[in-house]
Amino acid sequence: MKIVIAHNRYASAQPSGENVIVDYEIGALRDAGVDVVPFLRSSDEIGSLAAHKKAALVVSPVHAAGTQRELAALLERERPDVLHLHNPYPLLSPSVVTTAHRAGVKVVQTIHNYRHDCVNGLYFRDGHDCHDCHGRRWNGPGVLHGCYRGSRAQSAVMAVALGVHQGTWRTVDRFVALTDAIADYLRGIGIADERIRVKPNAIADPGAVPPGEGFLFGARLVPEKGVELLLDAWRRADLPGRRLRIAGDGPLRPLVEEAAAREEGIEYLGQLDAAGMRAALAASAVMVIPSIWQDILPTTGLEALASGRAIVATRMGGAPFIAGADTGAPAGVAVEPTAEALARGLESVAGDPTYAANARARYESTFSPDVVLQRLIAVYEELLAA
Repeated sequence: MKIVIAHNRYASAQPSGENVIVDYEIGALRDAGVDVVPFLRSSDEIGSLAAHKKAALVVSPVHAAGTQRELAALLERERPDVLHLHNPYPLLSPSVVTTAHRAGVKVVQTIHNYRHDCVNGLYFRDGHDCHDCHGRRWNGPGVLHGCYRGSRAQSAVMAVALGVHQGTWRTVDRFVALTDAIADYLRGIGIADERIRVKPNAIADPGAVPPGEGFLFGARLVPEKGVELLLDAWRRADLPGRRLRIAGDGPLRPLVEEAAAREEGIEYLGQLDAAGMRAALAASAVMVIPSIWQDILPTTGLEALASGRAIVATRMGGAPFIAGADTGAPAGVAVEPTAEALARGLESVAGDPTYAANARARYESTFSPDVVLQRLIAVYEELLAA
């Protein structure tokens, strides 16, 4: 079996769980004997392009003609069985689906965000959930509010791409939904149920990790990730002597730096690479995921389970599913996205060692490489048999 993995990597200045998952899947598939051909672009490339090439990027989310020629040549040369698409924006464009089908190659796409229906892919604007563009052919509200990178011009390009390619998405042979909620989202934008398969992400097994102490938040410092909510909850929580570590960078960095300078129990770690993040997680006992948007399946939660760390999350997106909050053996708690509820959640997990004891078992049963990889390969095999 030969699989082309197509992905536009997010800029390295903003570490992405999606990049982590794509890298992991490439390695895991190869280890399983699958012939993998990466077709990768990176948003880091944009800064080094000549001026005329940067100008051409204005339309790349819609078509990216040069990319289609390169992909067509690769498909002709490699003759793969499946093209597996992750993020197409901005350098690949959804046109890769059409290019693959013209070459007789079936297409699978993993859904990591809501960008089939929303120009910023978050369903989040101005500090709250937003579905103003849902069901529209053209995402006018998203353009009006400059939802893509804070720019009306760039939002207009993305809105055109979404409108032009509504029909393209309906030709994808199989969608991989990371949770049942994402499967429902796909049905809600008109994707036929028979094209949807549910398979969560997996991450590599870090092995035994000695117990740590305190709490860790690791994400971009942007409003939707909930760091402001966490700081408010921390001040309300009764956790004498406990430490909160915060890792990441973004527009809310000054707020975090101020809190760390003012409050003895808060430590700001700055932006960490993968090794640094592993070390911070090993030093901590609990991962906090205080999202105030419908974050699909936060990779930090999977990393926490694999390391035997408990989770405190808001009831937003996929974090409660990661924690198994509604199962008989939860690895953490999921609370309403309010400061008071989150404070009580922090206290609850800090005082109950059974959550951490359940974490590793949940990773092994639901998110381990062996379990998840077989489900992914089954998607390919079913598609090819059909």
